[in-house]
Amino acid sequence: MTIAPDAAPADAGHDIFAALRARTIAALRDLLPDLPEDAFARVQMEPPRDAAHGDMATNAALVIGKAARQPPPKLAAALAAVLATLPEVAEATPAGPGFVNLRLREDFLRAQLPLILAASEAYGDGTAGRGRRVNVEYVSANPTGPMHVAHARGGVVGDALANLLAKAGWDVTKEYYINDAGAQVQALGYAAYWRYLQALGTTLTEEQYAGLVPGGLQYKGEYLIPVGEALRDRFGTSLASEDPEHRHGMLGPDHWLDTVRAFTVALMMEAIRDDLALLGIHQDVFVSEAQLVAEGKVEQAEALLQAKGLIYRGILDPPKGRTPEDWEPREQTLFRAARFGDEVDRPLRKSDGSGTYFANDIANHLHKIERGFDELVHVWGADHGGYVKRMQAAVAALSDGRVGLDVVLAQVVHVVKDGKPVRMSKRAGTYVTLRDLIEEVGQKVAGAGEARDAVRFTMLTRKADAQMEFDLDKVLEQSRDNPVFYVQYAHARCRSVLRQAGDPPVAELAATPLDALGDPAELALIRRMAAWPRTVEAAAIAREPHRIAFFLHDLASDFHVLWNRGRDDATLRFIRGDEPEATRARLALVAATAGVIRSGLAVMGVTPVEEMR
Repeated sequence: MTIAPDAAPADAGHDIFAALRARTIAALRDLLPDLPEDAFARVQMEPPRDAAHGDMATNAALVIGKAARQPPPKLAAALAAVLATLPEVAEATPAGPGFVNLRLREDFLRAQLPLILAASEAYGDGTAGRGRRVNVEYVSANPTGPMHVAHARGGVVGDALANLLAKAGWDVTKEYYINDAGAQVQALGYAAYWRYLQALGTTLTEEQYAGLVPGGLQYKGEYLIPVGEALRDRFGTSLASEDPEHRHGMLGPDHWLDTVRAFTVALMMEAIRDDLALLGIHQDVFVSEAQLVAEGKVEQAEALLQAKGLIYRGILDPPKGRTPEDWEPREQTLFRAARFGDEVDRPLRKSDGSGTYFANDIANHLHKIERGFDELVHVWGADHGGYVKRMQAAVAALSDGRVGLDVVLAQVVHVVKDGKPVRMSKRAGTYVTLRDLIEEVGQKVAGAGEARDAVRFTMLTRKADAQMEFDLDKVLEQSRDNPVFYVQYAHARCRSVLRQAGDPPVAELAATPLDALGDPAELALIRRMAAWPRTVEAAAIAREPHRIAFFLHDLASDFHVLWNRGRDDATLRFIRGDEPEATRARLALVAATAGVIRSGLAVMGVTPVEEMR
């Protein structure tokens, strides 16, 4: 395999699709020397929809026909004639309104194996991100209770997406934004104080206490009992009154609320970190909303937008349909969000001068921009879908269009056991917690690591914005229908073959002749592996980590097909004592397959298994 230096971009790496795209553009430059460089921007090289049409297809003639002032079918025929002469190409055929289908030479496909073996788990590492700094914020739940299964899905999606972007060449920072300001955290403080009074032996009933609290007692889960005990152990009775005039020891909130709130948030964040660690999630940075507010970041953001002429006083028209909470028919401080693609302008301050949630979120994004990130990516619950455009507008305004914001929406997860929905948690009281999920799965496996891997993989088997049913009975079912088992079984089979052969050194396998690999199932497996770098890049650009799970399932399927072929046809078995050269070639194929599976599982944050129990 040789690709002319001027035809293959430096970042093509082992991506044969990128390499052949570069060859195609080079051929077009020769055919059409007067075309401007930007005419080639939409040229693609990708697998054809029907594998019977070949290994690759390009839309080149279709997308540049107008600029070239040639009918695309005629241009496709001319391009096919040139591409057919390339050493990598066995056949090039014009098709449809301007496509060219390519069938690659078998020796070119086989030549990918040494490259895959040499790269090992680094195979697929790319430079699509060009080292750009990206902040991936995910989970970012209010620190008011345990992580639930929707947080688990958002956490896994965000973590895998961050890994994926790093593999594709971005400089990634993983961030958790702590929503520790506002009414919900105030309500948490009141709830924690109730547990504190209980720990001190108050004679108040819960109903009596709730009647003294603004908005009632909102958080009643048992998870706050240890918080109340910790408050008692840390502060003794100092947060309560010993004065008989005060009802059952309860002081006014001015005496305790800030202290209790801060202490409780700190403990809840410890619990959240512990819960996320169960899934192998460890963010690099934790940013406090309350701290940003205290530092004046909200006013700073508002002043910046004011200086740009993007803030004014006005009255919004009544919204169509359901009226949002932040709308009121009074004069407010408004941000010109519509100028940046939002449907309407958005309130920053209410008529009484108090800030909106949106104002605090703008401060959060200004903080990110000031830290020098080139791109921002968020994973949000699907119920925040209506918030996307206004936030994108704010980021565009704050950065003068330099920084982009992509939002991945994660739909809800329905947990099922014995064919019935699981809805309640003893600890949280109203929902299934992340810890519940891990513990349930952990009852079926040998260790916490396997439970983590099973949950992570399963959470990535569907696109993030599609609703998911997490079936506790099927998540570890040992069948083809369980993608976790199916992929791990393929890796375990690979390792079993290599152990049986004495684990030959990779360098030795990379140097072995590969002519014996000619069966369609062997070549199909190589084709699949050769598509891994392109899969990584495409998934990263689309912000879709579920594509990695799909790829691994397809790769495992190709390997299992080959394994089964060997059971039916002795000449295709991986190890044959009477054919040492064919054996070494097939061991190279097996080792490469194992390496690509490990590369994909690393993106997903899943540990490959050496053998199945």
